[in-house]
Amino acid sequence: MEKRLLTLPELGLLICMLRGKPNVEKILALLPTAEVQEMDDGGMGSLRFVSSKQNRHLGQVVAELWYKDEDEVPVLASLYLDTEGDLYELDSWKADSTPLRRIPAF
Repeated sequence: MEKRLLTLPELGLLICMLRGKPNVEKILALLPTAEVQEMDDGGMGSLRFVSSKQNRHLGQVVAELWYKDEDEVPVLASLYLDTEGDLYELDSWKADSTPLRRIPAF
């Protein structure tokens, strides 16, 4: 899969999700240059953060946010760290499992 930088809507979503959370300064500082790869999730918008580390594993969820897609269907966005505390995955799940139309402006 092709790696890329976060889009402005994705960046806005992540900043909104992390707002007010303790000890997230390091994560916020990395977001503008973080590389991601789109995940095979049926177009719901999930992303895996690229890392040079081998054998990474899913760790803890650091933030979650419900929002509505353009078609008013609820979407749950969950930001996960790996077991070493680095950005791992933005998991997006749309309640009806249809593709995400658009991340709203936050």
